[in-house]
Amino acid sequence: MDHASTTKVDEKVLNEMLPFFTKYYGNPSSIHAFGREAREAVDAARVKISDLLGTQENEVIFTAGGTESDNLAIKGTAYLNKEKKTSKGPHIITSTIEHPAVLEVCRHLETQGFQVKYLPVDNTGLIDPDELERSISKNTFLISIMYANNEIGTIEPIDEIGKIAHEHEVLFHTDAVQAVAKLPIDVKKSHIDLLALSSHKIYGPKGVGALYIRNGVKLQPILHGGGHERGLRSSTYNVPGIVGLGKAGELAVQRMKTDTAKMKTLRDLLIKNLSEIEESHLNGHPVKRLVNNAHFRFTGIEGESLLLGLDEEGIASSTGSACSSQKQQASHVLLAIGLDPVQAHGSIRLSLGRENTTDEIMFVSKVVPEVVGKLRMMSPLWNR
Repeated sequence: MDHASTTKVDEKVLNEMLPFFTKYYGNPSSIHAFGREAREAVDAARVKISDLLGTQENEVIFTAGGTESDNLAIKGTAYLNKEKKTSKGPHIITSTIEHPAVLEVCRHLETQGFQVKYLPVDNTGLIDPDELERSISKNTFLISIMYANNEIGTIEPIDEIGKIAHEHEVLFHTDAVQAVAKLPIDVKKSHIDLLALSSHKIYGPKGVGALYIRNGVKLQPILHGGGHERGLRSSTYNVPGIVGLGKAGELAVQRMKTDTAKMKTLRDLLIKNLSEIEESHLNGHPVKRLVNNAHFRFTGIEGESLLLGLDEEGIASSTGSACSSQKQQASHVLLAIGLDPVQAHGSIRLSLGRENTTDEIMFVSKVVPEVVGKLRMMSPLWNR
């Protein structure tokens, strides 16, 4: 129940990758036959990812994952805008609930003279498009708003944000790591200029991702070397990983309709069952949420204790973003939607995958109330 953290490599993906470790091991940058074989595989993967996003293959570059894609998108545009002579410095708009791969980049850029506006969200995690538009200044060059939140699953009004950005001639970047393969994405329709995705969230291998860059958008590279990926991402190609990402993207296109319908049914059953627990609360938007996300808080208990109790029963869950789970402070996402630190620490995320079953949901629905009850008996915060 922790597929938002990572997914296992699909068997079809693994089988597609294996020959590129031993048989077709050439460097795609080499012009001999071994290199050409590898290059053809990389190009084929690029086509598959472009099909997933509704774009052209020359608008997709491969990276080491979602974090690098976000960094390249934001820093790459920022560094090109650094020379703008403005009284307040070049301006970026983002939200308070972004993934650390976006927030930490923005905080770093603030030390370099950039101005950043962090938009608040409502108690369901949605930004206000009107406030976004009011925040745009003559110095704004980039809006970065995630497609769907990695913790509470809230889906942002991406089409409206993209329209506003383009009406004001501002670039629009979205971290779509959690949304890809769970929502139909059309970067042209949504006016998206830059989009980050990660392989290991869609049943592909870890350590590989992609960045969509709309034709005409210019970036300054953040890695310098041999000039790979149109000079934007220098590094010897991770051919097996790229092949795996391509196959995962291909499977996502084929399976999205059936996978998402199944996960939504199971998610709704899980939410219904856990909502029957006394003093349980669903975090995030009740409707505009990812099909696999159920994020709950339970009054009177601590989320990490619940996580460990579920782990003893063979149930994997999360108290927040896996990328920052070693941090002990309350989730910035939960604080941003108005929870106090005690409420935030009493929350847990359960996220489904394509292989979860009804029997598993019923097992989780049985175990969670039991563990919550045991923890409340020991809790000084629970006085029932």
